[in-house]
Amino acid sequence: MKLSAPKQITYLISVIIAIIAVVATYLVTIPFFTANAFIVLIVAFVLLALANFVKGL
Repeated sequence: MKLSAPKQITYLISVIIAIIAVVATYLVTIPFFTANAFIVLIVAFVLLALANFVKGL
C-alpha cells in the first residue's frame, strides 16, 4: 500500500471541520455541531486519512 500526501485543499477542509468541532464543543453553541462534535471530529480525521490513501484527493 502506497501513501500519498493529501492536496492542500483537502487538508484545509479537514482542519476547518476539526476546528469547527472543537469550537462548537468549548466556545459557541452551534446546533448541529455541538450535539455531534465527536462525530464531526471523526469525519475530519477520516477525510484526512482517506486523502492519504487515495491519490489525487
